Amino acid sequence: MKFSFFMMPVHDPSEHPTLAFERDIALIEYTDALDFDEFFIGEHHSGGWETMPAPEMALAKASARAHRIRLGTSVIDLPYHHPFHVAERMAFLDHLTRGRAILGVGPSNLVTDKKLFQIPPDQAHDMMAESVEIIVRLLESEAPIDYEGRYWSLRGMRLQLRSYQRPRLPLAIATSGSRLSLELAGKYGMILMSMAGKNLGKYPPHAEQWSTVEQIAAEHGAETSRENWRIATSVYLADTREEAWADVEEGILRETEYFWKIGVRPQYEAYPGQPLSEVTARSAAERRRWIIGTPEDAIAAIEALQEETGGFGGLLLTTHEWASPEKLRRSLELFARHVIPHFRGFTRGLHDEWHRIREHYDAGGIPINTEGRPSNLGLNEEWRSGRL
Repeated sequence: MKFSFFMMPVHDPSEHPTLAFERDIALIEYTDALDFDEFFIGEHHSGGWETMPAPEMALAKASARAHRIRLGTSVIDLPYHHPFHVAERMAFLDHLTRGRAILGVGPSNLVTDKKLFQIPPDQAHDMMAESVEIIVRLLESEAPIDYEGRYWSLRGMRLQLRSYQRPRLPLAIATSGSRLSLELAGKYGMILMSMAGKNLGKYPPHAEQWSTVEQIAAEHGAETSRENWRIATSVYLADTREEAWADVEEGILRETEYFWKIGVRPQYEAYPGQPLSEVTARSAAERRRWIIGTPEDAIAAIEALQEETGGFGGLLLTTHEWASPEKLRRSLELFARHVIPHFRGFTRGLHDEWHRIREHYDAGGIPINTEGRPSNLGLNEEWRSGRL
């Protein structure tokens, strides 16, 4: 299983933006060292809290300091850009990162951004779909292409610099489960980023989403697998549940007001029309299926998600600044030390070996020398004889 990040990012408007950006990029370097797999950054232009206008620029800077982790956009809002520019810039980023770039796309979910660019909400998904078709053709074609669509028209356009990865760099799409997003994911073999939350509204449950992607992929002769499916949620860990909640409760409430007032309130509601005054940090976590507690809690929650969905290829940890940078890093360290190895099987042999040693010791099988210490000679003889 892959373990990745979905950074919006979210910063309190009172903070110095330059320092916040440096902190974001430093986090990519830190997670690279902790053996995480991917880091995605979003694009936003309004609202005051989500402040990264050009994620590919931040990823390019991060790639100079983080040398292994894959770097993606989450997402580039396609209705705001000419598809040629998106394809060309991401192909360039793919070269700068030596083949680590992933193009994550979406229609834009931030209402204030749509108003800023005067994008009719009922057209955003169709604009995205048309743009994806053009981008894929540009990334895959060595010859100039023509395209006449509803939103874009191309005549004899080609990328002089195609992506480092061949036949093209991978694409990803973020979704709540809309049919169009699932169709695009299947048709083009895209990475699918699904929310873990309970409030999916009109969209199908998680267990049905990937089967739809597979069906569409088969219809188009595209290759896909559950390894391409990511489930996104927030995680904060500490040594105890009590400590974890004490660290983040205030920060969760601070951010909840922002998301509520920009139109994301249905994801927090226990019932339609619920007032913000009734929403608590714990009720928000319950509706959004955030994981707040210990590493053992995280393992149990991820395993429950795996069972519910039928299996997925990766967990996307959304980034928040609910606690101090030091505590947030400690949370990620706990996740890397205890959760990641559990799912990758790194510690299985170590646990088995220690279990054998304890069983043998409890049965009186490890010899003790006259000074009350285990006898290395006796232990070595036990190993050679196969009795241990």
